[in-house]
Amino acid sequence: MLEFGGKRVKPDIRRLYDMKEVIHDHKWLEATNDMDLYYMYRDLAFSNKDHSIILQNDLRYDITIIPPCNLGLEYVKTAGHYHPTIKGTQYTFPEVYEVLSGIAHYLLQKSEKNSITDVVIIEAKEGDKVVVPPNYGHVTINPSNKELKMANWVSREFSSIYDPYKNCRGAAYFELSDRSMVENENYKNLPEIRHIKPSNHAKLGFYKNKEMYGLIREAEKLRYLNHPQDYDWIWDMILAD
Repeated sequence: MLEFGGKRVKPDIRRLYDMKEVIHDHKWLEATNDMDLYYMYRDLAFSNKDHSIILQNDLRYDITIIPPCNLGLEYVKTAGHYHPTIKGTQYTFPEVYEVLSGIAHYLLQKSEKNSITDVVIIEAKEGDKVVVPPNYGHVTINPSNKELKMANWVSREFSSIYDPYKNCRGAAYFELSDRSMVENENYKNLPEIRHIKPSNHAKLGFYKNKEMYGLIREAEKLRYLNHPQDYDWIWDMILAD
């Protein structure tokens, strides 16, 4: 249970067997019982007024908690997903994350014509913001011995797409607990991983010591989450870091 806005919120729970297709260490998986991996608290708001503003702007605010553990040889991670394409555009819905506590590795991959053309990893610590740009799938990894707690703003106009990750048995790379990155053999001709910085840009209303929930008071600054086709300058800025 999570206390938020004076309410106790029940999570959606992702369990190990829910994502068995994307686990790297098959021997470990076969010898391990099912268990909780992480907890997702969706559509949060501090007040009814805030929730009304969130609905009016077609947004959703979530919190995810990923306790530390190893999945055999690799760090604990999320299942991985893409977002659908927005009707009438060539853009998928973006998303923005904030690390509330702990450390996160955001592993992003861009798929074009059934090939992965870009792979990016972003290390984010408490207070950091990370924008997932259009047309990138993403996995979040907890590479530490501490709980990872993160928040996200996202459009409420779609459901995530998990099958591409399941069909390829995971992301393009697996991050092992010795910090090495191993290619997923189900992908061909993978690009090298690029490392970029978190998206802590004042132009987006992001400040390291200020939680991004407060952007609901300036909801226009989150308009790009529903209309990414109007904001190429954002995607150029964050991917060049």
